[in-house]
Amino acid sequence: MAQTDSTVDEIEFTPEGIDTRLTFHPEKEVFEVDLSHVHFHNSADVNAFYDRAEDRIAQSGEDLWFFLVNYQGCRIDPAAWIAFSRRGKTLNLAHSMASVRYDASPETRRQIERDAGTEAFDPNLFTDRDAAIARLATMPSKRRAKIVHTPNYTRADFVERIEFLMEDRIMEVDFSDFTFHHARDVDDFYDYIEELIRKTDRKWYFLVNYNGCRINPEAWVQYARRGRNLNIAASLGSVRYAAGSETEADIRMRAESQGFRPNIRNTREEALARIAEIKAETARS
Repeated sequence: MAQTDSTVDEIEFTPEGIDTRLTFHPEKEVFEVDLSHVHFHNSADVNAFYDRAEDRIAQSGEDLWFFLVNYQGCRIDPAAWIAFSRRGKTLNLAHSMASVRYDASPETRRQIERDAGTEAFDPNLFTDRDAAIARLATMPSKRRAKIVHTPNYTRADFVERIEFLMEDRIMEVDFSDFTFHHARDVDDFYDYIEELIRKTDRKWYFLVNYNGCRINPEAWVQYARRGRNLNIAASLGSVRYAAGSETEADIRMRAESQGFRPNIRNTREEALARIAEIKAETARS
């Protein structure tokens, strides 16, 4: 993608490097993201950046922020655009009260407008930081409202979706035809899973059925966070099967930057065979 400003910063896409680009202004409820002269070469760069942004928001203790994004001289290569668009949409739906952007190049502006699907997206693209901040100042805070999601499920909806195959040391999770509408659905389901695992006092191989599962963008940040934490704490290896194309794409994006193998298979039989391979690999190591 051609840019009007050829100067780019080869920042380190590490937590330390990315942190220099993330600033919280608690008094204004603003989360400022400085992408000026940053070059996103590929989806790995994008996923590393957004992983860190999500972690920093979690550490802030506040779920909702106004997003202020500096695009001056930012370069996003074609290989990075799909991931940049998907991760940005997910982060905004999960944590943004409103987002404004400034100094976007004509090329980046057109791409953002195309991704938004409407020219009406333009009012939140400004030429300078002062104008962007002035726009944010006119927007009402949603924090005081303390948005509380209405639960869509009860404990009874989860009970038959978890099974422990004791001899094989497998915990089978059935997400088939299940929709995670928002973070509350994620927390309710994962609270139940973690409760069951604690009672066993052991780690398990995870076998996950994604057939017909839908994870809405509003739920993805919390779904990824809870899944990552559960895998670190209690998984000997995780294999997934029958994931739809969108869910598979999101899992693979997260895997790229978070250092885990997605282990996605088409059928349950193939997934069980992969678990057997993981067991054999562990025994040889």
